[in-house]
Amino acid sequence: MLPFTLTNGPATQATRGRDKGVIVTNTEPAGASQDRYVIGIDYGTLSGRAVVVRVSDGAELGSAVLDYPHAVMDSRLASTGTTLPPDWALQVPGDYVEVLRTAVPQAVRQAGIDPANVIGIGTDFTACTILPVTADGTPLSELAEFSGRPHAYVKLWKHHAAQPQADRINALAAERGESWLPRYGGLISSEWEFAKGLQLLEEDPEIYERMDHWVEAADWIVWQLTGRYVRNACTAGYKGILQDGQYPSRDFLAALNPDFDGFADDKVAHEIGQLGDAAGTLSAQAAEWTGLPEGIAVAVGNVDAHVTAPAAQAVQPGQMVAIMGTSTCHVMNGDILTEVPGMCGVVDGGIVSGLYGYEAGQSGVGDIFAWYVDNQVPKSYTDAARDAGVSIHQYLTSLIEDQPVGGHGLVALDWHSGNRSVLVDHELSGVVLGTTLSTRPEEIYRALLEATAFGTRTIVETFAASGVPVTEFIVAGGLLKNAFLMQVYSDVLRLPISTIASEQGPALGSAIHAAVAAGAYPDVRAAGAAMGKLDRAVYTPNEESAAAYDRLFAEYRVLHDYFGRGGNDVMHRLRALRREALAGRAADAVPRTPRHAAAVDTTGPESDTETPAVEGASL
Repeated sequence: MLPFTLTNGPATQATRGRDKGVIVTNTEPAGASQDRYVIGIDYGTLSGRAVVVRVSDGAELGSAVLDYPHAVMDSRLASTGTTLPPDWALQVPGDYVEVLRTAVPQAVRQAGIDPANVIGIGTDFTACTILPVTADGTPLSELAEFSGRPHAYVKLWKHHAAQPQADRINALAAERGESWLPRYGGLISSEWEFAKGLQLLEEDPEIYERMDHWVEAADWIVWQLTGRYVRNACTAGYKGILQDGQYPSRDFLAALNPDFDGFADDKVAHEIGQLGDAAGTLSAQAAEWTGLPEGIAVAVGNVDAHVTAPAAQAVQPGQMVAIMGTSTCHVMNGDILTEVPGMCGVVDGGIVSGLYGYEAGQSGVGDIFAWYVDNQVPKSYTDAARDAGVSIHQYLTSLIEDQPVGGHGLVALDWHSGNRSVLVDHELSGVVLGTTLSTRPEEIYRALLEATAFGTRTIVETFAASGVPVTEFIVAGGLLKNAFLMQVYSDVLRLPISTIASEQGPALGSAIHAAVAAGAYPDVRAAGAAMGKLDRAVYTPNEESAAAYDRLFAEYRVLHDYFGRGGNDVMHRLRALRREALAGRAADAVPRTPRHAAAVDTTGPESDTETPAVEGASL
């Protein structure tokens, strides 16, 4: 994440400093010390950010961000150096507590407010980011006997190694006609609770048996703040297959694996907290960590994308919010319940009470751009960017922003991290078609930018065809800073693009929920109307460019269906070859018990908020 400083004119103080990796900003208007405040904490992919927000109007007065000390473990386990298998992504839960110890007091101190005037705290998290814990909430990775076992750690949202289990869940649910499957667009993602839980059982049954709760990180951090475990309705519905008050049946789970029959009842089910309610109050220990008053309200946990909707004043049916960071999550309210193929889910009250909350998403967006500049751009380009005093993303954009649409002769598929919507298949991979010996690096970069816009258009058109049209498209997250990218999205979608008027939408959304939990507003809609921020129709479609993009999108759709809907399964075959080639190393990397060999089905085939800057982001 990039540091930034907001400025509000002469009455504003602005500072930047570092303490244990914390970047702080201060924008407290003079004379505001007697107001009431709330704290919003956004737990992203790479860092956690705390923001001090004034209850009366949503003014963001100070912020601090801590980069997670262990970042994302996707190649080696930090505690042992053990090589991790492909498609793994782990984190250390202690890093999340460190955000409370450092970023929160730094944000409060730099805002210059009296902590006694803070009335509530709210949090949001990436999802499904999940960990195994004991009955008192201790992560199994913190137990000495399990510290060297990868399955004892947090599985980050982009841990995609449970695709074989997801495939089996989907096949069995379709065969049995399970009523909950259509609520998720017909497919369960490998990113979610049940697929990751089944992988845990089959690859490390000792860890599975030792854990008392399979807990979303969104709920675990609230547990650390309050001493109470309350499961939030958002992740329970979208990531935990809780529909109409029921999880998948024991009979269904036993058909997947006899030892999995009690997963929902024994490992997952727990008290459900509604969004905007208080999960409890700040404990004495958490008050010591944060420097906030013991006993203030702590809001029920939430997901970074869903919590952003009221921050963007986008809670009415048809308003789709795209939180664009490392990945993109698309959320929208609707007043009808319908089935949208490939959506991540629809949950009654999943965003705000009284409406159905719909979710879709793209597994890779900012991650794709970052991968490209980190691995494919020549050193001469990075040198030129440095000499010009701009980032490599800015430099590449400047080289192609005036090129006519289609001038590069390329079309790409945005599947470098698989496809979350509408194909729900993390075995898929990226494609760039049309390269020649004259193709320039900046042209491939532009094709990748366009591919993510085409992926979004696929989602928008699928929603419209299912009877829930998108009437307004709103962008939040760090990628909205790239004006060229936003114009591309407007042209591709043929929609005006509105933007959240905040650099930190999820944290603001969490603060809004904290204000409701503390009783300052009657509900999330009222709080969002007072505290949320939106700039409408910042970008509008250019008809000439839109028409040219229609032609490119037609080519994208052909490739999308050919590689994604069974026309050619080469991507799956290549994944299988890769797994076979790396099987020896992977076997050495994950400690296994004799039971594991019998449990794993080796015959079967093997979906969010920081963005590497284009410019800057948080999801």
